[in-house]
Amino acid sequence: MTSSSPDQGDDPCVRRVPLFQALTLAEQREVAAVARPTRVAQNEHVYAAGADVSQLVVVHTGRVKVARTSADGHEQILRILGPGDFIGESAFLTGIHPDHTATALEDSRLCVFRHADLGVLIDRHASIGLRMLQSVSRRLGEAEARLAAAISSDVSARLADYLLGLPAHAEPGRHPEVVLPLAKKDVASLLDTTPESLSRQLRALTDAGVIAQGTGGRITIQDVDALSALAGHL
Repeated sequence: MTSSSPDQGDDPCVRRVPLFQALTLAEQREVAAVARPTRVAQNEHVYAAGADVSQLVVVHTGRVKVARTSADGHEQILRILGPGDFIGESAFLTGIHPDHTATALEDSRLCVFRHADLGVLIDRHASIGLRMLQSVSRRLGEAEARLAAAISSDVSARLADYLLGLPAHAEPGRHPEVVLPLAKKDVASLLDTTPESLSRQLRALTDAGVIAQGTGGRITIQDVDALSALAGHL
């Protein structure tokens, strides 16, 4: 990672993060003063599993993949971080080294806070600690829901739920369109399945007229009700 000059107090890296949004402008400037702007290139590790990470990492621009690798070399994507998302709070709260690796999916800008500085900020502003705990609780809930879905639902249901959760664009009189934000192999990992199984499910949905696949990961949802029923939303 490459560090750059300090951010200005009104930098969006501070303002856009839910962790700091309860602070006043003056307090946000205080937070920005201890942030270390950092740049990472595409495919560069932000940190690796087992590293002695003593920092909170906030994504300013770009995307970061958080993934765990099993003993047999299989990569399991845990989540994708976008602008405003952050990681490293668990290590701050528990002191445990991460069992995952964070990697930039594209050239990205980060704001990095040393845990020592973060501790001082939490002492001064209790809302930061509260929001941090809320984030950990939310992620735990998401992990439990994902585990339950992996156990109780099939791949088609998880895929349908995933497609419905993507940002959709719809012009008047046309079906909504979504774009897969990741390569299909990474989407498969995120859905706890194999690329081959994902391709079969996409083809089955296409053959059934539920979706239409385009170029560049574009997918037109032609039957929202059918997809919702498959996801268990109806």
